[in-house]
Amino acid sequence: MQIAIVLYDRFTALDAIGPYQMLGGIPDAEVVLVAERAGPVRDDRDSLSLIADRSFAEVPSPDILVVPGGPDPSGEMGNEVMLDWLRTADATSAWTTSVCTGALILAASGLLKGRRATSHWLALEELKRFGAESTGERVVIDGKYVTAAGVSAGIDMGLTLVGRVAGDRAAQSVQLLTEYDPQPPYDAGSPEKAPADLVARWRAADASV
Repeated sequence: MQIAIVLYDRFTALDAIGPYQMLGGIPDAEVVLVAERAGPVRDDRDSLSLIADRSFAEVPSPDILVVPGGPDPSGEMGNEVMLDWLRTADATSAWTTSVCTGALILAASGLLKGRRATSHWLALEELKRFGAESTGERVVIDGKYVTAAGVSAGIDMGLTLVGRVAGDRAAQSVQLLTEYDPQPPYDAGSPEKAPADLVARWRAADASV
């Protein structure tokens, strides 16, 4: 089984690394980092590079496709090389997935039209404009399409997919070995739980971009 995680300039690191860590626990899986061109790709803080070992052309038909998000995915949403590769890869994939605003890139390719999907809470309205049925759930499965909410939700998405592909025991082993047992010191991880003034502040900041 080949798992392709897409990289592009200014992707969010945990969006890619969370699924990478979880999905790498599928027995006999090959996880590859791919980009339009092979080589180093900088993250959204411009302080970390991951190496795309293969170009899109070298990975035409992965079994699982993962599209991470970034703070401004608009460049990739209009990148026809990216969008054409996503459509081609999706034609034969067993699972097509995204994390955070990666859902907007999938949606821009037309793959989420009419499907239930999620994304970062600040991107849910934009997701609707591409014809997706936008939800605020953490992980959404609609057929072979699996979308995750913001950033850290990619870990949950990856673990969910391990269970779907390799079974509950494999997923439980991955969870145990990564000691994934979240106990956050704050309970502000969603707009429903966070202080209202913080939510309003970040909505206003997003609207001004």
